[in-house]
Amino acid sequence: MSIPSEQIGRVYLVGAGPGDPELLTLRAARLLAQAMIVVHDGLVDPAILAMAHPKARLISVAKRRAHHTMPQEDICALLVREALAGNDVVRLKGGDPLVFGRGGEEAEACRAAGVPVEIVPGISAANAAGAAAQIALTHRDHASVVSFVAGQCKGLSDQDWSGLAGVGRTLVIYMGVKTAARIAEKLIADGLAPDMAVAVIENAARPEMRVLRGVLAALPDLVENERVKSPALIVIGEVTRERDDALAAIALRAKQ
Repeated sequence: MSIPSEQIGRVYLVGAGPGDPELLTLRAARLLAQAMIVVHDGLVDPAILAMAHPKARLISVAKRRAHHTMPQEDICALLVREALAGNDVVRLKGGDPLVFGRGGEEAEACRAAGVPVEIVPGISAANAAGAAAQIALTHRDHASVVSFVAGQCKGLSDQDWSGLAGVGRTLVIYMGVKTAARIAEKLIADGLAPDMAVAVIENAARPEMRVLRGVLAALPDLVENERVKSPALIVIGEVTRERDDALAAIALRAKQ
């Protein structure tokens, strides 16, 4: 039996940004305050979840390396099921829903089931990290191309990354902490200079943020010795060269 369209709820795929509640869009904050069901990732900051409606049901579908609270297909089914029951659902994702957030898969599942879906963009991790660390991902003098890649993809060793980093280009690697050694080895094998500048940005735009700098060949040691943990991004390119004024500004902000 089909459900009348006016009785079907709407699913909102909402970007929560990097974690700072002040970096939410106004629409994201408004939807979060209204929805009675919030399905959220594990990396969504508790301060953002505290902005939800007091009576909202919060459902965690946290994903961690080698452990998923709920498989992706079950998350999609959950969103569809709640909407077909007449509920508006906020699916809250760290960063932006469409940048390594599987928002495309969830939107497709909703559309296939006849559930209205809206995507509310958020500040991506790459944009947030670049801004917080004062690293311009594109720069007229240093980089006219920027690429985003996932560092934990299964076929890492089989992919050709030769055109993604180098002179005039910036490479931003998501989810690359655990595979930093393989990433460095891969990029060097594909022709990138071992002394190419890199930055590792941990907990971007949060009070505990760290910006670690080095060169590509030393990336594995940097990650291991500094005990870098997710969430963290690896940025590779000349735009990451250390600048005293930028570092001074970051240090000042950290003290405030």
